Amino acid sequence: MSALQTRGLTRRFGGFTAVDRVDFTLAPGARHALIGPNGAGKTTFVNLLAGALAPSSGRVSLLGEDVTGLPQHLRARRGLARTYQVNQLFPDLTPLDSVTLAIAEREGAGATWWRPLRGMARLRDEAARLLAGLHFPEADSARPASDLPYGRQRLLEIALALACRPRVLLLDEPAAGVPPAESREVMDAVAALPSDVAVLLIEHDMDLVFRFAERITVLAFGTVLAEGAPDAVARDPRVREAYLGEAADG
Repeated sequence: MSALQTRGLTRRFGGFTAVDRVDFTLAPGARHALIGPNGAGKTTFVNLLAGALAPSSGRVSLLGEDVTGLPQHLRARRGLARTYQVNQLFPDLTPLDSVTLAIAEREGAGATWWRPLRGMARLRDEAARLLAGLHFPEADSARPASDLPYGRQRLLEIALALACRPRVLLLDEPAAGVPPAESREVMDAVAALPSDVAVLLIEHDMDLVFRFAERITVLAFGTVLAEGAPDAVARDPRVREAYLGEAADG
């Protein structure tokens, strides 16, 4: 059984086809990257996977279940989590509080997570362990998220996704906008993600892609141009021409 699969997935905006009959499979525990030039349809494709957009045709299966008609929150409950190109954080909450809230929501206690009820200490302990596992500095765990360096904010977003205990994790450009001095923390966190979680990385940073991915899918003009092991994809003349901007014989 695949972790995530699409068959004939298509999305049209008027007369423009952004994603065109894409067949895609994410294996359990995969380390898979999705790359392509600007305008290739990557963001639209990820929004279709997550349920932020409805397809014009085709279907999406999550862990063997057809979820094509399910909204984002119900896909999340079935094991799909994602991060975004632009941070989606609570700026006034500390990382520890934010992750505790995410864990409480996962367990159905989101409305009462802040009360001194029995079991809240357990949730905070889990949140602290999760942050520590991502090598998140303890001192920064007590600072408002808005005060954190941007690289730490990206790291916090990964922590929030993991708090949902996903089976499938979509990482949408986790290193985007991160200064070089901070990007290693994000890259190390990506490399250390739980091995039982299937990860689809959408990324422009080719160093990160080739450090992380065991398999790469290349989108161009809304269709799958190439797919395979990183070395094979890098040698593909179609990829070099369409994505790297080189001549096919270059």
